[in-house]
Amino acid sequence: MTGKFSNVSSDYMSGFGNDFETESLKGALPQGQNSPQNCAYGLYAEQLSGSPFTAPRGENERSWLYRIRPSVRHSAAFSPLDMPNWASAPNIGDHDLPIAQLRWSPVEIPDEPLSFVEGVRIMTTAGDVNTQSGMAAGLYFVTRSMEDEVFYNADAELLVVPQQGDLLFFTELGKLQIAPGEIAIIPRGMKFRVELAGCDSARGYICENYGGKFTLPDRGPIGANCLANPRDFKTPIAAFEERDEPCTLTVKWCGKFYSCRLGHSPLDVVAWHGNYAPYKYDLDTFSPVGAIRFDHPDPSIFTVLTAPSETPGTANIDFVIFPERWLVGENTFRPPWYHMNIMSEFMGNIKGEYDAKPDGFAPGAVSLHNCMLPHGPDNEAYEKATQSELVPHKLTDTLAFMFETRFPQHLTRYASELDELQQDYPQCWDGLKKNFTGQK
Repeated sequence: MTGKFSNVSSDYMSGFGNDFETESLKGALPQGQNSPQNCAYGLYAEQLSGSPFTAPRGENERSWLYRIRPSVRHSAAFSPLDMPNWASAPNIGDHDLPIAQLRWSPVEIPDEPLSFVEGVRIMTTAGDVNTQSGMAAGLYFVTRSMEDEVFYNADAELLVVPQQGDLLFFTELGKLQIAPGEIAIIPRGMKFRVELAGCDSARGYICENYGGKFTLPDRGPIGANCLANPRDFKTPIAAFEERDEPCTLTVKWCGKFYSCRLGHSPLDVVAWHGNYAPYKYDLDTFSPVGAIRFDHPDPSIFTVLTAPSETPGTANIDFVIFPERWLVGENTFRPPWYHMNIMSEFMGNIKGEYDAKPDGFAPGAVSLHNCMLPHGPDNEAYEKATQSELVPHKLTDTLAFMFETRFPQHLTRYASELDELQQDYPQCWDGLKKNFTGQK
């Protein structure tokens, strides 16, 4: 059978939130128990927990790892490390810009050696990294692979959204390769290395989730299918390296960075089982739903993943996409409507043209519409939408997204000082003139 999605790599296991098991050496994975007196191949058993031990069954996250050395051997005397462009919340009052709707043109990839960790440029933060609530969002630039370097983030789950260039994530639990149009999720506390995959440089977007981990949104009346289907999420099979050569480990912890030197690679997990694992997802497998008669539904119908908060129905983060889709509404203003929102929206463009902002929002660009600041289609989009013939129309070659949170997003100094900040962005609405006539 052939088709758009027919080629599924054997390097991945399918499903969202499943309890997986995988081994790269036959017999390395114990059966019937987690911690035998002596593990096969002389391995060490170790549990990596992403939730408290007593969390409800549906929210309990943990994996058992069978590795060459336990993690206590994967640390040494740490030294502070300066990463001024990777800011963390709280980050308030770091600039002098007044509140406004904001937009940045694409930032060019710097002409300097940057690993994935060195190339992160956080633009907004929300909440508080110390209380494990909120998020941070920004860009990443990669011009060199991490060779003898490994990183883990003790503060947050990472959501990586490539816009240009492929990346290979070699994690403790296996390898994930992602390209523009795909995403990767790396759990909090999981070690990994990032390599350029068949390209000289890469650029994209990154989101740190300080709060509860991402999960699939409840579909409600939509039912059991569409949106992001669980089977399309891919988790890697076990892979390890037995490398007894010097390695630098960098850790992000409570907004600060520390590094140490090891005599070996910590990516040494030979087998593992559990449900706390990295995964990737092809955004082209998202099955959008929408109005088939009239009116534009709420954009929440485009939610791929959500990180819930303690307030039911209110997200710490929603990851929302605007993919290719058909517009068929009768007597309907088809672009997203004008609105003010309690949520704060960090938006990026992966490819093509976004229908509500056809000018000035190129691939690689960023916009920020903070809570209770009005926004919506620009004048050009409004004129086109109110005058066009309402025949079925397919939006093609387009893919934009939002990191949306219930918290206000505070700008970092980096974002406020970028030359790419479009000072005239709010003028895109200046052409929206008074049409009121007093008559129907």
